[in-house]
Amino acid sequence: MLESSDVVAFVAAADLTRARAFYEGKLGLPVAEQNDFACVLDANGTMVRVTAVPEVSPAGYTVLGWRVADIGATVRELTARGVVFRRYDAMDQDEFGIWTTPGGDKVAWFTDPDGNTLSVTQFHPVTVPGQAGVGQPGGP
Repeated sequence: MLESSDVVAFVAAADLTRARAFYEGKLGLPVAEQNDFACVLDANGTMVRVTAVPEVSPAGYTVLGWRVADIGATVRELTARGVVFRRYDAMDQDEFGIWTTPGGDKVAWFTDPDGNTLSVTQFHPVTVPGQAGVGQPGGP
């Protein structure tokens, strides 16, 4: 039923002006619309609604993530734009904060100004009959 419908992603923010500066200015997402209730962004064809709330209660997990082709280049560019990548004591991350999963996927985490955890992931390529190089779904 919903397989042919577009997904809309939601992220909470206590200050839409500050959130817009981050998502548009640091992450490079174009703004489609903004009003008193939400800042609507375009993430490569997926609508991301940064929704105004009185107070954000950050989740203890990733709420929004991007699949990227070259995580090293992505992390370097985001770092140059002022994004700070998180470090976790229990994870063996490289000097850029990138963790390689046992299956070979590479993940790096960062937070928005409200403490929402976001990520970039480069999935380990797998060979699928008829589709060489398709990214492996799943992972953390």
